Amino acid sequence: MGVDFARSDRSRLGIEWEIACVDRRSGELAAAAPELLAKVGTAPGFPHVTSELLTNTVEIVSAPYERVSDAVADLTRLAERVSDLAEPMGVALMSSGTHPFSQWFQQQVTPDKPRYATLIDRTRWWGRQMMIWGVHVHVGVEDRRKVLPIIDGLLTYLPHFQALSASSPFWAGENTGYASNRALMFQQLPTAGLPPQFTQWSEYEGLVADLRHTGVIEELTELRWDIRPSPQRGTIEVRTFDGLSTVWEIGAVAALTQCLVEHFSRELDAGREVPKMQPWFVRENKWRTARYGMDAIIIQNAAGDERLVGEDLDELVPSLAPIAEALGCSAELDRLRDLAGRGASYQRQLRVAAANDGSLKAVVSALVRELREGRPG
Repeated sequence: MGVDFARSDRSRLGIEWEIACVDRRSGELAAAAPELLAKVGTAPGFPHVTSELLTNTVEIVSAPYERVSDAVADLTRLAERVSDLAEPMGVALMSSGTHPFSQWFQQQVTPDKPRYATLIDRTRWWGRQMMIWGVHVHVGVEDRRKVLPIIDGLLTYLPHFQALSASSPFWAGENTGYASNRALMFQQLPTAGLPPQFTQWSEYEGLVADLRHTGVIEELTELRWDIRPSPQRGTIEVRTFDGLSTVWEIGAVAALTQCLVEHFSRELDAGREVPKMQPWFVRENKWRTARYGMDAIIIQNAAGDERLVGEDLDELVPSLAPIAEALGCSAELDRLRDLAGRGASYQRQLRVAAANDGSLKAVVSALVRELREGRPG
């Protein structure tokens, strides 16, 4: 069975932002999403707000745009609308890879969603542990033949995506010692984690056919890889990012994603090969940045050269500047340098906890404030 790839405008992007509802007084997760969604309404089309796996979560989805700033503006407007509706309920909004102290077994799965019921029935304990949030960036690809080589190229930058967005140092009240505990939690699902590296679209189609035949998946969306083709939208979807508390950061990582996809597309247009790395190097990079975040020493290429991820970003950002200018996202891409100075979210969370005698409630308050203000503290 073939997998058609929808027509899409080159390098057009859309963003999905998973947001947690928390009780304003206690900071605990709140099962407020069904009531909030009823108030927001469910008009079809983009942009929109929708449900997710757990009743403590709403997902905000932008319309597709050519410019990062327009997609971020959608997210900002919708987040403000949801926040205004949540306030009289005693509910606030926050986003990070994990909640610092709430317990997974106290959370409720969204009812009347067969795909969620199937997921939990199949994965049981691990599925119920998925008290995690992320940001997903879609970028349009105009030619299906480009999709797999671009994904291979993006996998060499997966550690950059993960280090910049790492925001899950705490889990169920404990300091895990990881910058992104979410990254390692999520890959426990049987269809999540790193994607296979294919050389031909027919290999991808064969895998999909096998998984459907054996009942592993029914829909393509059940392949929850860190970076995946999204054939129904004609995009590549980068799902590596932890939940981010500010639209300022979302704009920065979205610009990096859009610029890299366009860069690799231009390389293919020029008849050049996109560099790729061995799967075991990609896997090692994922672990290193989940553990050490911005302090990770990453493998840069197939030869095994290594470098501090922050130093690699210092060269990467200016190299992408001409593409960012052409795409209209120069301001957003330049934020990556500022972000390194401010600290990624996991670093800011650890600083808040240290400054407040280890209080994780203070961490939640800081995350709520950042989301409301739209910029890192």
